[in-house]
Amino acid sequence: MLYPLVFSALSNAEAIPLRLEMLKHSSSLRNRLHGTRIHMSEGMKMLKIGLLGAGRIGNVHAKAITSNPGSALIAVSDVNTDAAGKLAAQYGAEARSSADIINDASIDAVLIATSTDTHSDLIEAATKAGKAVLCEKPVDLSLERARACQVVADATGKPVMIGFNRRFDPNFAALKTAADRGDIGKTELLSITSFDPAPPPVSYIKVSGGLFRDMMIHDFDMACWIFGGAPETVTATGSSIVDPEIGAAGDVDTAAVTLKFDDGRIAVIKNSRRAVYGYDQRIELLGSEGLLSAGNILENTVTKSTKDGVTGAKPEFFFLERYMRAYSIEWNAFVDAITSGSTLPVSLQDGVNALALAEAATLSLKTGQTVRLSEIL
Repeated sequence: MLYPLVFSALSNAEAIPLRLEMLKHSSSLRNRLHGTRIHMSEGMKMLKIGLLGAGRIGNVHAKAITSNPGSALIAVSDVNTDAAGKLAAQYGAEARSSADIINDASIDAVLIATSTDTHSDLIEAATKAGKAVLCEKPVDLSLERARACQVVADATGKPVMIGFNRRFDPNFAALKTAADRGDIGKTELLSITSFDPAPPPVSYIKVSGGLFRDMMIHDFDMACWIFGGAPETVTATGSSIVDPEIGAAGDVDTAAVTLKFDDGRIAVIKNSRRAVYGYDQRIELLGSEGLLSAGNILENTVTKSTKDGVTGAKPEFFFLERYMRAYSIEWNAFVDAITSGSTLPVSLQDGVNALALAEAATLSLKTGQTVRLSEIL
């Protein structure tokens, strides 16, 4: 474990050349890092990264950036300058403003982990400045604004990836691979369960854009990804039965949405803001020749068997525990695509599509009617 000790004593500027030299002679380049191959040919520079946002999710991304041998965290920004300074110091980076990072020609890419209302503006600014972007979901709370952002970003030709990290969960990815391989014949019925352990504060609900844009948007993307395209219709129902204050804020905390695809396939998504036993994340996919399912990740694998019955551990508590590995694989996939010039695994269009489904679900809930996606997009 010599390398981490060496790097901890160096600044990023000093460490990058040393890390590159080590990487040239390392067999790790021929192996998969958490499931994603990192391509670095002779003379290829390490990606210099600016991280915009030093909150809870920013800390997760900082760890992923600095764990990848092909990327270096150069600068961190946040409206909370103390948080930016603390996170930057932890990884030997600089605390700077978002504008400074975006306008720094030496920085190759930015990871946007700021509040949702800043995403579109930052995507536009970063791509105009010639940078590749990985942005947390959603693109925006407004579909109209997200589509306008897409026009601007597309015009620059710079790659933009939206952070739908659940695609990179190893179990969900294995389910998708098995389905695509034809292991269960023609896929017919998809069921996605996503229950949070407890509702967020009402103050968060009021600025989140609502359950469909904030929470279920992940599941909308998963359904499109697994079925290989967007649905034709959206039918939503929902209630506020977990916390009446959520209803008073104009949102729901319990919802189910049915997506029907043009070939007749159906996806059913269930969301709740409360599951007292932990973070419930499951997928079942029924096909003409069988069933694929991906279950919860448990806190441990110990089971107790007695005369009273058999008991086991609860699901991991929340998304930071459940999807930590997925965040790492997601970042590795981004680095791999940027350094190799290959297609990003998640596009800005994917982000717009998921937001459109959230808009359609919101309209369906309000009207009590099925909504055709073509009415929204």
